[in-house]
Amino acid sequence: MSLSHTTWAPAVKSKLTSEYLNRVAAFIQETYHDQQRVFPPQEKIFNALEKTPLPSTKVIIMGQDPYHEIDQAQGLSFSVPDSIPAPPSLQNILKELSTDIGSRKSHDLTSWSMQGVLLLNAVLTVPEGKANAHQGIIWEPLTDALIQIASEDEAPKVFILWGKFAQSKRKLIDESKHLVLMSAHPSPLSAYRGFFGSQPFSKANQFLIENERQPINWLN
Repeated sequence: MSLSHTTWAPAVKSKLTSEYLNRVAAFIQETYHDQQRVFPPQEKIFNALEKTPLPSTKVIIMGQDPYHEIDQAQGLSFSVPDSIPAPPSLQNILKELSTDIGSRKSHDLTSWSMQGVLLLNAVLTVPEGKANAHQGIIWEPLTDALIQIASEDEAPKVFILWGKFAQSKRKLIDESKHLVLMSAHPSPLSAYRGFFGSQPFSKANQFLIENERQPINWLN
């Protein structure tokens, strides 16, 4: 699916120039034809926006860029197919979920996105084996705009920002309307410095309930 076919497209087009969006399209075309392997598959670049329409969005979980090994990336931050072992950060996310709310076996977080959890990476593509290689090239104006669009929407939302990179996006969020939850990143390097015990899942649901929105079934 292309960006123009998502519910986010009208708001995106009102924020970003057609020249920039044409450059995004050209970058996708060139990158997926010129490089040996790029993740996620081209048809899943905008998977997060397809699975989580703007009117349904309740929670935004910011990631940095897609997984860079074969068959991992789905276009959803932190999620992998159940046929793939959970990467270390996802293992820690599921560990925190277990102590916060309860155990979840699936590594595939698509069901979260279908319930209104926007699993958004700041950079939407990556070459095989080269983490962050596409950082700073094309994607950030678009994904920053998506955060602003979600913030400007009137429905109360929860923005979950793990680690310094995600927390740099805090300035884009209207905290008079929305809840921002911040902690250390779930990676093994930092999870014990404030991620474990942060209870993001129960806190997000508490805010949604207080604002008369349906909570997320994180275990589903």
